[in-house]
Amino acid sequence: MNEKIVVIDFGGQYSQLIARRIRENHVYSIILPHSVSLNEINSQYPSGIILTGGADDVWENDSKKISSEIFNLNIPILGICYGAQLISKMFGGSVVRSKNKEFGQVPITLLNSEIFNNIEKSNICLMSHSNEIETLSSNFKIIASTKNCKIAAFENFDKKIFGLQFHPEVVHTPFGNELIKNFLVVICKCKCEWNTKNFLETCIKNLKEKIGKKKVLCALSGGLDSTVTSIMLQKAIGEQLYCIFIDHGMMRKNEKDYIKKIFKNNFKINLIIKDAEERFLSKLRNVFQAEEKRKKIGEEFIKIFEEEAIKLGEIDFLAQGTIYPDVIESGLGNSSIIKSHHNVGGIPKNIKFKEIIEPLKMLFKDEVRELGNILNIPKELLLRQPFPGPGFAVRSIGEITKEKLNIVKEANKIFEEEIQKCELNIKINQYFAIVLDTKSVGVMGDCRTYEYVVVLRAVKTLDFMTATWVKIPHEILDKISSRITNEVDHVNRVVYDITCKPPATIEWE
Repeated sequence: MNEKIVVIDFGGQYSQLIARRIRENHVYSIILPHSVSLNEINSQYPSGIILTGGADDVWENDSKKISSEIFNLNIPILGICYGAQLISKMFGGSVVRSKNKEFGQVPITLLNSEIFNNIEKSNICLMSHSNEIETLSSNFKIIASTKNCKIAAFENFDKKIFGLQFHPEVVHTPFGNELIKNFLVVICKCKCEWNTKNFLETCIKNLKEKIGKKKVLCALSGGLDSTVTSIMLQKAIGEQLYCIFIDHGMMRKNEKDYIKKIFKNNFKINLIIKDAEERFLSKLRNVFQAEEKRKKIGEEFIKIFEEEAIKLGEIDFLAQGTIYPDVIESGLGNSSIIKSHHNVGGIPKNIKFKEIIEPLKMLFKDEVRELGNILNIPKELLLRQPFPGPGFAVRSIGEITKEKLNIVKEANKIFEEEIQKCELNIKINQYFAIVLDTKSVGVMGDCRTYEYVVVLRAVKTLDFMTATWVKIPHEILDKISSRITNEVDHVNRVVYDITCKPPATIEWE
């Protein structure tokens, strides 16, 4: 994996999307915080560097910055939005508050530049800025403009430094992917040979070398990420792998039986099943906040892993199916913590394992699915609905009770059945039910009821970093609602969530 682009994150909403676009062009990318040292950047041996957008004003003293020495590394640099403004300011240009702010798609005129090779000069781009570059230093030249933004792009060709006020990483900039490809191929001279197959081969080789003859305990939930992790490890170390499925009582209906059946029929894996429902529910008594739920669940998982490891003899490694969005949402460098994932933010500092192995932690969800295809994991598992490690603990808002768990399990099962019947599951990336902590007034059999509210959520997404809600036909929603209110006790109202990510997250907690 020689070719690599380092994405320096200044807190922009599209930072992860930039990393994904690079990988889609078969070049590996990694996101590092703006506080990263030059030594760390150099240690990555990058072919190029991208400075992302961000919400700061570059002229403020506490705005996010980076060492000016980065421009002496002789590595091509591309600044996007805030990144472009920062480059301009650091070279002596000026950045001011825009008189005419630009948000949304606007026409743009591109001038001659290698970064615009084979791209129509009259085009459309996505702008999202309230500040603009007013002047450039003499060693830079303008290479694109819009009606309200004279310096929409600039370059210093000799130093291979480029700046874009617009966002090439979003689909609303039609030529954006071609521009990114030009930066990779024409400017950075990348051969674009990275793919998930190469990643898999390298990863299995590295796992063999790291683990040697030692044993590994792998946390298995039955979802895509942990399944791919376990099969990769099995290919690397065979019988040295022990997978443990912990039934904490907040899984899908009949999940334990399903896991037992599917893994016995398809994989020759040392599988341990641990019943721990009462143990987890007692820990969650009088716990109302989602972050506290996740942390308590994460801590309890680790305790059980440690107990089982003692029974199996000396086990040095604990393996998890952590993926890149888990790491990012739990707080990556300067990124804000959106929510602590139980397998990231919920892990205690003083664990008894020597090391945690997370072979997928730099991959996005669709890349993990590609690995699953290469590993010949059955489609039944690959296309399974994503399910959070804390389970229905984060789909039951407020305190966890057996009554609410039963409601959300039954409602979720009905939702899945009806979506699969009409084959909408092929088009929907994630769909599930939530039970609220609030009750609402209703009427059943001429009597007043005061029962729970169930929320249905369905989204379409590529990478789970952004998502749009799905317009399920009303007649299908009507049938689902009718079934839930008729078949699930203590529910008298069903609502449908029509919020995208952002501003919402996919899960409610």
